[in-house]
Amino acid sequence: MLDRLMGMVTNDIAIDLGTANTLVYVKGRGIVLNEPSVVAVEKGTNKVVAVGKAAKEMLGKTPESIEAIRPMKDGVIADFEKTEELLRELIGKAQKKRFLVRPRIIICVPSGITEVEKRAVRESAERAGAREVFLVSEPIAAAIGVSLPVDKPSGNMIIDIGGGTTEIAVMALNGIVCDTSIRVGGDKMDDAIVQWVKRNHNLLIGDQTAERIKMKVGSAFPLEQEEEMEIKGLDLIKGVPRTIRVTSAEIREALQEPVSAIVEAMKASLEATPPELAGDIVDKGIVMTGGGSLLRGLDKLLREVTNLNFRVAEDALICVVLGSGKILDNLEQYEKVLMKGPRD
Repeated sequence: MLDRLMGMVTNDIAIDLGTANTLVYVKGRGIVLNEPSVVAVEKGTNKVVAVGKAAKEMLGKTPESIEAIRPMKDGVIADFEKTEELLRELIGKAQKKRFLVRPRIIICVPSGITEVEKRAVRESAERAGAREVFLVSEPIAAAIGVSLPVDKPSGNMIIDIGGGTTEIAVMALNGIVCDTSIRVGGDKMDDAIVQWVKRNHNLLIGDQTAERIKMKVGSAFPLEQEEEMEIKGLDLIKGVPRTIRVTSAEIREALQEPVSAIVEAMKASLEATPPELAGDIVDKGIVMTGGGSLLRGLDKLLREVTNLNFRVAEDALICVVLGSGKILDNLEQYEKVLMKGPRD
């Protein structure tokens, strides 16, 4: 009765708190926000100037008095205060005027998160306005988001490649049977491109330029038709802006290290899979989710290495928050998938 009454004056929320983007799902309304995980603050006063898209536009372009910060690193909180500000702002936007009672919140976190990191996420969310905080691991949320039968005794395997982490998990009976979590994702790919351009062309580019290169000509497997694009940066020798052209083959070479790390993690995860569940995975294949899974040819490369079927989920970018939204809508049904912590 009390829960129903609370529901009339508040909107419970599910949050995919990602390294690159934070997505917010409100019970009964679906996904209402998809904002970059960036906070811009005034130096000295620490006053928040902008959050989300507006703050991301300031990255690498701020005057000395303003600093744009990404408070999440490798899927976990790197700056507690800024994460709290980010959550408070997004919770406020999602709730609109229905903020008479603090909402219950489900937050998606990496499966390899430590107890200390779990506590940090809970406390940041509580200070940002949550009355109750539940945690769920990203691979399980992603699997529920793509409607895999995680409650059945058969094995389901998912690889979720986010901005900061790659999560590979085999699930059965509402739990993770074995998982591999590595702190390699879209950000490491961007960084690899920045370093390659610097090393091979003596040109300094920003992270946002690297991300555009990755999305436009990046690939993990040879393309039928190789592509190229023009990029601008700062000449490290002459100290003036310069324009160069890069090809998809060159960017594939630049991405070799992070892509190889994902391939090795995939192989290690398959080796650790119990034989009975391995048979299910051969039959069903493996689902890929997260923004990193959209790197062209990555599914083909993994298929070639493992001889298994890989498919990229239709809503790869939003699978995790969709899954956490389903859990939020049916908390009793999905109670077993929630992470246990010191307060549970």
